[in-house]
Amino acid sequence: MAREGERYRVATTLVVGASVVLLAVLGVPVAVLVALGGKAGLALLATDPALRASLALTAGTATAATLVTVLLGTPLAWLLARGRMPGATVVSALLDLPLLIPHPVAGIALLLAFGRASPAGEALSRVGLAIVGSPLGISLAMLFVSAPLYVSGAREAIARVDERYESVARTLGDTPFLAAWRVTRPLAGRGLLAAAVVMWARAVSEFGAVVILTYNPKVVSVLSYDRFTSYGLNAVLPVAAVLVILALVPLAILRSLRGHIAFGEP
Repeated sequence: MAREGERYRVATTLVVGASVVLLAVLGVPVAVLVALGGKAGLALLATDPALRASLALTAGTATAATLVTVLLGTPLAWLLARGRMPGATVVSALLDLPLLIPHPVAGIALLLAFGRASPAGEALSRVGLAIVGSPLGISLAMLFVSAPLYVSGAREAIARVDERYESVARTLGDTPFLAAWRVTRPLAGRGLLAAAVVMWARAVSEFGAVVILTYNPKVVSVLSYDRFTSYGLNAVLPVAAVLVILALVPLAILRSLRGHIAFGEP
């Protein structure tokens, strides 16, 4: 019995030690960054118009990408959650693919598909739209790399809603899609919103695909890279610190939403 208790204490010590090491690896760099550049970064918001413009561009393009994905991806998530999507295995693999390929490669693929020399790019240019070097290109890159996160989260949120609720609505005359809109959407609302927040936060942080399609105008990630390569660590430190501080906003929203979901609030 004493030997078993000793083994338990050793195992507990190892688990706690491993957890502390991992938390230190994840937390210490962020804490050092904020400590060294946080105050200067917040002050820079008031004096650096390029940073403010970059933040506004980043937020606007990420929001546009998220709204389009919510509009197009929620029906897809419903079809997948309810097992009504033909070729669901292939569709799921296609959705996961952008998460697995390097993001500069994703940018190259988008450039080939929608660049000026492509048929799609030529068609868009004829109606006055350009993908390369435009906010539209930024939104497209953000959507490509982060939309799978929304669809995955939305599918899980919808799957948690009992399908029998939709069946009851259909017995009262609703079509399947109307029943999903009137019944499932409100019940899955917090999960859908949480999935949208995850996508938005991921879109805001995108660099690899964006920099291939649109170096100018600069989103915040590209601005950070540009200042680091042009002026060095001291120049980019306040920008990087303020981004970490601002990232706490969607993180706090997400944790709040997931807390409500965990306790079963509608």
